[in-house]
Amino acid sequence: MAWKTLDDMDLNGKRVLVRVDINVPVENGVVTDTTRIDRIVPTVKDIVAAGGIPILLAHFGRPKGKVVPEMSLRVTLPALEAALGSSVTFIEVPNADEMKALTHGTIVLVENTRFTPMEEENNPEMAKYLATLGDIYCNDAFSAAHRAHATTEGVAHLLPSCAGRLMAEELSALEQALGSPVRPVVAVVGGAKVSTKLDLLGNLVGKVDHLVIGGGMANTFLAAQGINVGKSLCEHDLADTARAILAKAADAGCEIILPRDVVVAREFKANADNKTVVPESVPSDAMILDAGPETVAYISEVLDRAETLIWNGPLGAFEIEPFDAATNAAAKKAAELTKAGKLVSVAGGGDTVAALNKAGAAEAFTYISTAGGAFLEWMEGKVLPGVAALG
Repeated sequence: MAWKTLDDMDLNGKRVLVRVDINVPVENGVVTDTTRIDRIVPTVKDIVAAGGIPILLAHFGRPKGKVVPEMSLRVTLPALEAALGSSVTFIEVPNADEMKALTHGTIVLVENTRFTPMEEENNPEMAKYLATLGDIYCNDAFSAAHRAHATTEGVAHLLPSCAGRLMAEELSALEQALGSPVRPVVAVVGGAKVSTKLDLLGNLVGKVDHLVIGGGMANTFLAAQGINVGKSLCEHDLADTARAILAKAADAGCEIILPRDVVVAREFKANADNKTVVPESVPSDAMILDAGPETVAYISEVLDRAETLIWNGPLGAFEIEPFDAATNAAAKKAAELTKAGKLVSVAGGGDTVAALNKAGAAEAFTYISTAGGAFLEWMEGKVLPGVAALG
């Protein structure tokens, strides 16, 4: 779909309502990870450079429509000012006259938008009120784009709207990965449970050429094919669903890649005694904790032939050694191909980002999404209200 960016808007002298995601971790009143704040800096600076006045709208935590002092955005001010290299004016309840009096060079941060139930209800009255505060609306929070809230969707219909730099970068990367990708396309989907990723798998088998299934999810697929997975994490009640996904993939010409060998142990702890076996030989008192080297070798072969990779979820229990081996090896292979200009690689989801960082592969990927739920819903093929409103 087409959306406007900041470059399509005349920002000079305009108040720009910017929906951002600065929902950052805080300990003892101090921001401990500024990643989300750092990522909005280009948008804010470009608005100021073009003569605009940024008015930042954001949520923080889950106050459930009530004023919760511990969830005030005021705590982010020092980190925000440090990242932007300029002072930021904090306003609890802005009004139209106050906003009209703002002068160029001012950057405003409005208090937590979820301090009223009207935000998550997408109340039209709140959207109208927000529209009186600015001249242009800019959404730079892809991570909140799957929510139809007043600041993500409602106000977008009432003002000239565009995507911020981060949002535009994210949308372009996602379009490159699944919208109109260069083929062959490989998807890696891992994680604990098939039940949380049914829509995702159902959508991907019709879009990609190869689908690698890893983690606990793979056990459910192995069990659905009559393989005894011992004490492994497995959703036996989803056997029919797994078989239906395999059949759908076969009809669509999508190769499902399940573990060809697995690493098993009798206890879930770091450096537990383990061995590598074929899936059919899993001891009844052991659990599968990772994919084996033969599986990784085949995934590497498939990646060598691929043009596009989309990744969500680890291949094993990546948090503990040595059950991080498959994830690390596949991630490093993808990073190496991306660096060499042979692969477009897009990844997202909390565990995924952590796993790729742990493997030392994240920086080489074409794009890493920190959007979590929005990234997953986009992979599932769902329309994201915050994105649709910009079209």
